[in-house]
Amino acid sequence: MGLFGKTPQKTPKEQVREWCGTIRKEGRVLDRQIRAIQNEEAKVKRSIKDAAKKGDKDVCRILAKEIINSRKAINKMYASKAQLNSVEMSMKNQLATLRMAGALEKSTQVMSMMQSLIKIPQIQATMMELSKEMMKAGIIEEMLEDTFEGLEDDDMEEAADAEVEKILFEVTEGALGEAGHVTNPLPAGAEGVAEPEGEEEDLDEMRSRLEALRS
Repeated sequence: MGLFGKTPQKTPKEQVREWCGTIRKEGRVLDRQIRAIQNEEAKVKRSIKDAAKKGDKDVCRILAKEIINSRKAINKMYASKAQLNSVEMSMKNQLATLRMAGALEKSTQVMSMMQSLIKIPQIQATMMELSKEMMKAGIIEEMLEDTFEGLEDDDMEEAADAEVEKILFEVTEGALGEAGHVTNPLPAGAEGVAEPEGEEEDLDEMRSRLEALRS
């Protein structure tokens, strides 16, 4: 607290360092989300193997699409992590510029990356706040209002049949998929097939949980 109860304004140097800390923290948020989706994917694989034993191709295909969409979500998160690292590097460059020029400089590259990052649901709120702070500091220009709205995930389209068959072939070790039909239902004791743990998980519940993790 400063005089009259007012908090002293942060210097540009302090502000940039604080932003870098926030960016690293959000990277860890994405790491946790990636691990959670990967854990759910392992459960889905077990369910696919269980359904394949029964020759239930329809259930296998539904679950295979969930794996495909989950992997797309993970790839998007990895791309976002790379962008976070780039923003942090740009902020560190701003510190070097600050020592020479005495002021923070505008960066169209940072603006572009921040526009992309605020579309990621897991870190959206923090990135929006960070963007506003960067606007005030003069690093990025004012963004269009619609950048903050309509943040629908636009690339979770229906998985292509070829991708589904590839996933089924991968998960069932060739017993299902690729050719588009069940070659042989997996035997209950097949090598490499995990036995279901406890009661069979409800399909809708599993899909809902995966969707919650991705959004």
